Amino acid sequence: MSETRHQSGAPWRNFYGRFKAKGLRESQIAYLEEDLPKLSPGPVGWDENPERENLDLASLFGGRDVWLEIGFGGGEHLVHQGETYPNVGLIGCEPFVNGVAMMLGKLRQSEATNIRVHAGDARDLFDVLPEGSISKAFLLYPDPWPKKRHHRRRFVTPEHLEPLHRVLKPGAEFRVATDIPDYVRQTLEEVPKAGFDWLAEGPADWREPWGDWLSTRYEQKALREGRVPHYLTFRRN
Repeated sequence: MSETRHQSGAPWRNFYGRFKAKGLRESQIAYLEEDLPKLSPGPVGWDENPERENLDLASLFGGRDVWLEIGFGGGEHLVHQGETYPNVGLIGCEPFVNGVAMMLGKLRQSEATNIRVHAGDARDLFDVLPEGSISKAFLLYPDPWPKKRHHRRRFVTPEHLEPLHRVLKPGAEFRVATDIPDYVRQTLEEVPKAGFDWLAEGPADWREPWGDWLSTRYEQKALREGRVPHYLTFRRN
């Protein structure tokens, strides 16, 4: 395609993941209609924010530190972090509608009030996050894209890591969890090149989960199938 931008002004960005799978239950449709608009972090989409003005995170979270979870799946970890750290603000990003609906159901059962949600592509969110505004980021069990020709679709590529580096504060922590050995390889190759230091000093630092970790449904499935989780911690330099 010769065009590089959509008529809205948005850059053409191929999206290779799923937006929706099996049918949503009536309760989940209600969560999406009733709760999701109230949890917006602000104008993210190109149609509502064509000038790509920065989100006002200070007003949104009252000046608290802001953490970002990229691809929160069913939301177990995101809601757990919101409950564990009520004095920080959290933004969860997830394009898969069924996952968003699952998370909203969990949030209805939670007392956490510090979570906001972007139900879409993380790259659009990166566009409107202020530079150096995020204190911690999570990338937990991202889509592995196992075929070699699809490795460029993985999150741990310059297209995603460079804007992530821009929005993270100097010294911010970036956590990556994966059970795919080749994803570990690519992460350890690409993330340091994007301006991050790997903090491991010994095997325990990637074999043992973080102290505030909540094992997700995906991780439990991986363990049942004999795959080994890796917990990688980086610091934005």
